[in-house]
Amino acid sequence: MLQKPKSRGRAGSQPERERDGGRGGGGAEEAPSTSRGAGGAGWQGSRRAEASPKAGPRSQKQLELKVAELVQFLLIKDQKKIPIKRADILKHVVGDYKDIFPDLLKLAAQRLEYVFGYRLVELEPKSNTYILINTLEPVEEDAEVRGDQGTPTTGLLMIVLGLIFMKGNSIKETEVWDFLRRLGVHPTKKHLIFGDPKKLITEDFVRQRYLEYRRIPHTDPVDYEFQWGPRTNLETSKMKVLKFVAKVHNQDPKDWPAQYCEALAEEEARARPQTGGPAPSS
Repeated sequence: MLQKPKSRGRAGSQPERERDGGRGGGGAEEAPSTSRGAGGAGWQGSRRAEASPKAGPRSQKQLELKVAELVQFLLIKDQKKIPIKRADILKHVVGDYKDIFPDLLKLAAQRLEYVFGYRLVELEPKSNTYILINTLEPVEEDAEVRGDQGTPTTGLLMIVLGLIFMKGNSIKETEVWDFLRRLGVHPTKKHLIFGDPKKLITEDFVRQRYLEYRRIPHTDPVDYEFQWGPRTNLETSKMKVLKFVAKVHNQDPKDWPAQYCEALAEEEARARPQTGGPAPSS
């Protein structure tokens, strides 16, 4: 069950620096947008590409996006406590950023401990495999962020809910899979943690009423869209999901003004006493 996330105040730790894996080749790199102010701004955005095979200087925004992507990947891969291979990180996340991989890993480790209470460590010296160590005792209200309490799919659900909200409360299924593929979650491939990801998202979460899943009329090829389901509206809120997105991206919820105002309005509406009930009997 989704619970309220708890902010972390722990100082970040630094994993042992990796040896540079060489300057990467690779193709286009699509990055989630964190553009501010637009009603549909959020994780999903325009495609970015590294036009040159040489690694050039990256902006602070590009680095933040890549670190956020790495954090999400590590959280998902850790769900079943199986060591995370450096090769998988390089393949699914790092891409053309191999030349600064040690720095990306260091920043991701700091955010994992400060925000989520996990310490990233190398399993054995020079093993090129990593694990996340829980530095705090798991508590129920951390479940929606950390996937504790025997709910390894909760983290994936939170990512999908965040995508929906940041895209204006509705998102095409194709856009969801475009984002999840970068985290190593494919609709047509069995996943070590989630089993059949497409069934989990389009059937299980829908049956549990966390998501609404419907066909978009007049689309060729046929496409579907996701919206929040009634259970999500009861168990969590737009503000909680926005805070989750902000923590992953190391930003403030107010950095997305449109979404923040919408979430704040919902909070205020929930706080108002309900009216229109039956009149008391005399």
